[in-house]
Amino acid sequence: MGIPEGVAKPEEQRLGPVLRRRDQVQPGTTDQRLLDTEGDSEWVHTDPWRVMRIQSEFVEGFGALAELPSAISVFGSARTKPDSPEYEAGVRIGRALVDAGFAVITGGGPGAMEAANKGAREAKGVSVGLGIELPFEQGLNAHVDIGVNFRYFFVRKMMFVKYAQGFVVLPGGLGTLDELFEALTLVQTHKITRFPIVLFGTEYWKGLVDWLRDSVVAGGKAAEHDLLLFHVTDDVEEAVALVTKETGK
Repeated sequence: MGIPEGVAKPEEQRLGPVLRRRDQVQPGTTDQRLLDTEGDSEWVHTDPWRVMRIQSEFVEGFGALAELPSAISVFGSARTKPDSPEYEAGVRIGRALVDAGFAVITGGGPGAMEAANKGAREAKGVSVGLGIELPFEQGLNAHVDIGVNFRYFFVRKMMFVKYAQGFVVLPGGLGTLDELFEALTLVQTHKITRFPIVLFGTEYWKGLVDWLRDSVVAGGKAAEHDLLLFHVTDDVEEAVALVTKETGK
């Protein structure tokens, strides 16, 4: 249903908070479009509808995680093999974090994420997985007790930071680096406070740390004290002690 026959098209139209004028005036009203049972379904792929999906993901994530105890997010590669030292380190870290009184949050996938969830579950702690919709993902691993799947990376990243008191970062790829530098930026810009970041595996992270010091800081793109935003260790007990100390737990 559009503009009645014989009625001139208005020069100005208000649709809730949106103002349309001249050629941007749409036929009919918002209610008409809502109640109209005919037409295609392309509207579910429009940006206004995506806003509702994004909002629903925030609501679901907040609702699922709001009552978590103090937690640490553990990151690492989905490609870490179950028989590797890195996987075993992930299990020990998950177990040690629970013993220190933390819940463990991971991306919920295989590899290093599965290892940390496994350690948390074996220690009878709260094991959380925040999954993401990807064409090649395998779903949440079997050691996740509370799981939330997200469509949007930025919503998922918000949950990692909002419901954790710190990060432990195992060797990983681009996704792991994305989460790491997101956290470093938030701490550097004082968007978040008292947020320890521990890189586990000195040999793996050495090249990155050297580049930050010798290229980024030396080139004036970051300050010397920015290198103090994170710690590097090979020791599980030290990693847990660092996050415990900085969170005041």
